[in-house]
Amino acid sequence: MDEHRLRASDAERDQILNALRQAYGAGRLDLNDLRQREEQALQVCYIDELPALVADLPVSRELMLSTEHPVAQRPMLDARRPRGGMTLTVMSARDVLVTAGTAEVRNFAWWGGNSYDLSEAMGPGRTVVLRLHAVMAGSDVLVPPGVRVVDRCVAFMAGNQVEPEAQGDGFNGTLILQGFLWWGGHQVKLAPRFRPHAGDAEPGEPPHPPVT
Repeated sequence: MDEHRLRASDAERDQILNALRQAYGAGRLDLNDLRQREEQALQVCYIDELPALVADLPVSRELMLSTEHPVAQRPMLDARRPRGGMTLTVMSARDVLVTAGTAEVRNFAWWGGNSYDLSEAMGPGRTVVLRLHAVMAGSDVLVPPGVRVVDRCVAFMAGNQVEPEAQGDGFNGTLILQGFLWWGGHQVKLAPRFRPHAGDAEPGEPPHPPVT
């Protein structure tokens, strides 16, 4: 092992993901290219492996990726996609609407959990990171159709569940789940507004009255 190689951090991988998203939005990458390079970026171990993912894109010169100039020293985050601060959920729950332009949501939950609605935050070429730590807890994550869900959480006697209809092909963006889970986990579901017959009554039940 080369002792002089530096390991890549989540922040450095996120910069590459952001650069790839911008390239996709500009038409420089198609959807298959975006998905393939995102997967490679998430699996990178060392900083010197990152430049190859953006070497054929104009943004590579701006990122200045090298072992002598780690990405973390020069953040290139899109100002329209701010990172949120860490929130705390203890024996409680609330509904959270994640608005368009949000790049990251961070939360620590203990004996509780929130419901995160990403219907507005997701879209073609967008990448949203949810860093949700949970101890004996878990949150619901509601997504629109077509969102590719990447689970990178570290779980101990726990785990996340992604409903089949909530796992898309990535045409509507990529959701990355990160965080530490202990005796808990999160559920990724299709947002109710996108579920087929979401307002229909169950068999044997009278129709739901209209909302006025």
